[in-house]
This record gives sequence, structure tokens and C-alpha cells, in this order.
Amino acid sequence: MKGIIGLIILIADIYAIVQVLKSGAKPVEKLLWVLLILVLPLIGLIIWFFAGPGRK
Repeated sequence: MKGIIGLIILIADIYAIVQVLKSGAKPVEKLLWVLLILVLPLIGLIIWFFAGPGRK
């Protein structure tokens, strides 16, 4: 079960990183978002979902 949850989080993180890289944010902001998602996979994903580039 843990493996499936980990795989789902990995796929969601990859999706979030791709969306960050496609966004119109400044390069430094993109780098910081990607680092946040990579360093804190679940928490970074949640923060990106609610406050990521392009969110108001």
C-alpha cells in the first residue's frame, strides 16, 4: 500500500514540476518552486496546489 501511495505522490510531483516549468513565472521563481516540490514532496505539492505560479 505504501508503494502505491508513493507512486501517486511521485506522479503528482512530476505533474506539478512540469506545470511550474510551463508557467509564466520568472526563472528564479520556477527554480524555487521546483526545489520546494523536490525537497518536500507531499507538503511542497500541497503548497504548490494552493499557492503555485498562476494561482490567485
